Amino acid sequence: MTMLNRLLGLSFASSDLLLELSASGQVDLALGSGPSPCISCDSLTGQALSDVVVASDLAVLTQALSGLRPGTRIGPIPIHLHAGPGCARPVTFSAFSLPELAPSVSCSVSWLGDIIALAEPTDTPILDPAAFLAQARSLMMNRVAPAGLAVDFINVFGLADASEAGARATERVEAVLQSASINGGAASRLAPEHYAVLRDPADGRNLVEEVTRLGREEGLELTVLSNQTELADVPPLNALRALRLAAEDCLREGSLGQTGAAFNDALARTVNEAETFRAMIRDRAFEVHYQPIVSLKTGAVHHFEALSRFRSPEGPAGAIRMAEEMALIESFDLVVLDKVVRRLKQPGSGLLKIAVNVSGASLTDDSYVNTLLRITSAEPELRRRIMVEVTESAALADIDAANTRLAALRAAGIKLCIDDFGSGAASFDYVHKLQVDTVKIDGKLVQGLEHDARARTMIAHLVELCSSLNMTTVAEMVETQGAADALKELGVDYAQGWLYGKAEAEPRTVLASAGPVAARRRGAVEAWG
Repeated sequence: MTMLNRLLGLSFASSDLLLELSASGQVDLALGSGPSPCISCDSLTGQALSDVVVASDLAVLTQALSGLRPGTRIGPIPIHLHAGPGCARPVTFSAFSLPELAPSVSCSVSWLGDIIALAEPTDTPILDPAAFLAQARSLMMNRVAPAGLAVDFINVFGLADASEAGARATERVEAVLQSASINGGAASRLAPEHYAVLRDPADGRNLVEEVTRLGREEGLELTVLSNQTELADVPPLNALRALRLAAEDCLREGSLGQTGAAFNDALARTVNEAETFRAMIRDRAFEVHYQPIVSLKTGAVHHFEALSRFRSPEGPAGAIRMAEEMALIESFDLVVLDKVVRRLKQPGSGLLKIAVNVSGASLTDDSYVNTLLRITSAEPELRRRIMVEVTESAALADIDAANTRLAALRAAGIKLCIDDFGSGAASFDYVHKLQVDTVKIDGKLVQGLEHDARARTMIAHLVELCSSLNMTTVAEMVETQGAADALKELGVDYAQGWLYGKAEAEPRTVLASAGPVAARRRGAVEAWG
């Protein structure tokens, strides 16, 4: 064993990290352990001292080093080294100027404790749940973290203290959680005392201890609970849906104490529901029912909307949202389309016209449009009896590309409709950028029509807008004759709702109750117009 090895062993017996600094304060050599799992010893070489030492301690250390002469020693000096975004490691720093190496300085660093959060808030604020889910989608789908991801659900009871100390503690705790997240920007407050953090599973920081300590520094005794789930082996779409469900549970309950358990339950439930939905699509094990849409001017049935009927714990709307999240909706939309086209081909169906829903997610490529054109190519007259309703449940990522695809349908004689106008933020973008024939007014506006002047005004303006763009309008969820009369007065063209009939397994042109005009026109089915 050489003397050099003996000296190196003795050095590491009394310190964790050895540094050699140049006269300018640059790290020329680093041996030992880095200050954190994300900052290795090798990565320190070549860095300026100002990049290694926390700014608040730099002046004290620089002053001490400036007074160091060959053959003299300084320290130990308590300072903090950077240990990752928003966090630091408390250490003692000692230095010796060996005459043979001067002006370079030999330094030894020893850990004083575990990694802690810096008191200063990070530049990136804590995310709200919607922004957190968007960030999670980006990280998971783009595989930003090659080692995988973990999600920590952290409950900090006692943080919602109304005092000034509570406000300061909240700010500091959120800075800690954000600094511990992937890229320093993937932590969210789900509720006042409930957080979710996307982390590197190899990160060794103990957030429970850090947050508890911060609370004590502000005079608060916090109860901190943490639950971590590694997502390396979890399909991203399953994890994203489970994250959303857990976040919604937390927002709904407000004081949910076991968000991590809720996430794990949601993950298991998501896997089961997705498999059930896949089997339903494969076996075509659902029914399509048809609800009449009536002309307000004549009272005659104009066309029908095809509505899927199947069993789901979340109901049809929840199941469709699940299918969109799990990339199952395109397969489902195609099976519904096939069922509708088959119905249109049945003998005696020559007068039927049917609207079929398509999710925005199914318009991200050419498959849906190509399939519809292909299955109607042998009987192109069928295209004049089909309307495609574009739903906003999964917003179109590229409206211009979707419009190009829809234009191919329109050129083939297929009518196009924007569904549920007014239910989402993208509604006006759809009207502005999609070349369609009809706009369907969301039922929530219609239901308040008779007693809400604002709803009446909004519908009036929408009718005027659509008329100027040569679009017709359909009002859904029409349940009373008063609402139907008001819609007719406002210039709405068509109506759909229980006033005219519920969705049934077979299209029924003879309406049970649809006003005096309809009574004279029972069985009539108009052209698209």
